[in-house]
Amino acid sequence: SAQRSQRSTVFSLLDRDTLNKSDPCVIIMVQAQGQWTELDRTEVIKSNLHPVFAKVFMVDYYFEEVQKLRFEVYDIHGTHSIGTRDDDFLGGVECTLGQIVAQKKMVKPLLLKYGKYAAKSTITVGSPAVEPIRHVEDLFSKSDPFLEIYRMNDDGTEQLVHRTEVIKNNLNPVWEPFKVSLISLCSCDEDRKLKARLVGALCSNALLDLLFKINIKCTVFFLLSMSILKVSWDCVNPKYKQKKRNYKNSGVVILSDLKLHRVYSFLDYIMGGCQIHFTVAIDFTASNGDPRNSCSLHYINPYQPNEYLKALIAVGEICQDYDSDKRFSALGFGARIPPNYEVSHDFAINFNPEDDECEEIQGVVEAYQNCLPKIQLYGPTNVSPIISRIAKLAAGEGTIKDASRYHILLILTDGVVTDMADTREAIVRASYQPLSIIIVGVGNADFTDMQILDGDDGVLRSPKGEPVLRDIVQFVPFRDFKTASPAALAKCVLAEVPKQVVEYYSHRAISPMSPGRGPSPPALSPLTSIPTE
Repeated sequence: SAQRSQRSTVFSLLDRDTLNKSDPCVIIMVQAQGQWTELDRTEVIKSNLHPVFAKVFMVDYYFEEVQKLRFEVYDIHGTHSIGTRDDDFLGGVECTLGQIVAQKKMVKPLLLKYGKYAAKSTITVGSPAVEPIRHVEDLFSKSDPFLEIYRMNDDGTEQLVHRTEVIKNNLNPVWEPFKVSLISLCSCDEDRKLKARLVGALCSNALLDLLFKINIKCTVFFLLSMSILKVSWDCVNPKYKQKKRNYKNSGVVILSDLKLHRVYSFLDYIMGGCQIHFTVAIDFTASNGDPRNSCSLHYINPYQPNEYLKALIAVGEICQDYDSDKRFSALGFGARIPPNYEVSHDFAINFNPEDDECEEIQGVVEAYQNCLPKIQLYGPTNVSPIISRIAKLAAGEGTIKDASRYHILLILTDGVVTDMADTREAIVRASYQPLSIIIVGVGNADFTDMQILDGDDGVLRSPKGEPVLRDIVQFVPFRDFKTASPAALAKCVLAEVPKQVVEYYSHRAISPMSPGRGPSPPALSPLTSIPTE
């Protein structure tokens, strides 16, 4: 097996917008067991019917398998989610990864529903030469510049590697630092030539000559060797150079800093000794129904586990392999508890406040079953106290400068949380700690508002507007997996945890506890930061 990178180019898209051109985005879907699931999506390119996307898709390639892919193009309206309105769909195409590998550059027409052609729209997938994007010159104001960096391929073609953000109305732009993997930047060949194009700045479509007037090579090796200095290049417009005898440049682009970073993988941290501590928090509010009634979500059926137990066992059995002592914290919220039967939103279900841990997942199951007859289901559904408690525990361990312990909090609830503002605040605070939060919605309630806590559709913010440092929440309704295997639920809710672990320790610049085991796979190899101004 090997990894293959794919890039998309779309030409002659349908124009769905009345006043402007479409704002296209491509999503890539993979087929597994007959079901299509989203793998990734490109950036959105504003008002363009012939977009060239910078995003590269990394897909594991297996010669011995038929790997079906589907590319779908959508017109995005603001924060409108992809695929929820038929008139956003601009066309799609199905193929196999083998076709792309064999053809290197696959061009296919886009199809609408029922096999109808989307006019003359086509999509190009592979590693083709990237044609320059044609831009309309800005004749009425200052330029809106952005920078494009290209890799020169062995066959002499150009491959778009990165496109910076657009800086509006500015003749002296300073772009944000960015990261790009060496495999994308230069195919891990530090002697490979690079090229860049500056669009919309100073002179329209001016060419930034990273090849030093085309005769001198500029490579990653050269940039790294010059990283202690501020390297600059003339920004040259070829047309001006031909017409004006004393023309030198239209400005200067400066590379202010460049660093090579070793990026560790989730496996590096786990094999280095990082322990995953698992905590479950269970909703005991009255909306679950009387546990003695067979209609209750907490009803204990001797022949079949309820939804709470199914979710707990599915996720817990995966996590327990990464905790050496196999002891897990089990908490409850929303119930009146003995001896005074006051409402608590943070109590140990084994009723031992000094030690809330249970032996293995089976111990958690037994504590859950034993506590049900002893409590009174009540409310409201407040989860911020437990999130704050686990975050505080993780924060104490976060002061230790090693990658020894990471926390996963599984919250099982039958409805939308009541303390949404406090929960958002608690999650923002928790995003700075070694903690991931999984929320599973049990039952048939409307969980639409819970999607706010999952950062997939936008950055979660506190009530005061502070964004999370990193996306640490994954929300899944259990009903979507009622007929699926427990492994399918566990795979879905735990899919983002490895990335979240790496993000936390990378942000803190903490290496695995046992370094020196050799490099990570190429797709996770060093990143090059290239701030430019």
